[in-house]
Amino acid sequence: MTRPVHLLAALLAAAPLVSAAQSADALYLRSLAANCSNCHGTSGRAVATSAVPALAGMPREYMLRQLQAFRDGSRPATVMHQITKGFSPAQLEQIAGYFAAQPK
Repeated sequence: MTRPVHLLAALLAAAPLVSAAQSADALYLRSLAANCSNCHGTSGRAVATSAVPALAGMPREYMLRQLQAFRDGSRPATVMHQITKGFSPAQLEQIAGYFAAQPK
């Protein structure tokens, strides 16, 4: 075999590992966001008559500021203070990005 063929074979052999890693990351992110579905609806699409806001399509930076405000207690809430304290700042960023990417 020539060198380019070896490189191609190595890339093809690694492809399932890359795909599996992406799938694991996506699954992890979905599992973080699933914590919000009890109140905010599946994939962040709350029922139209619900008192809680829909999260799907909400701007990432806005949502992140709200989550951080709940976490530090500067925004009034009923249960969001406790819920957000269960996530790291990095996880809150991931959650905000996940919902921002969801269609309304």
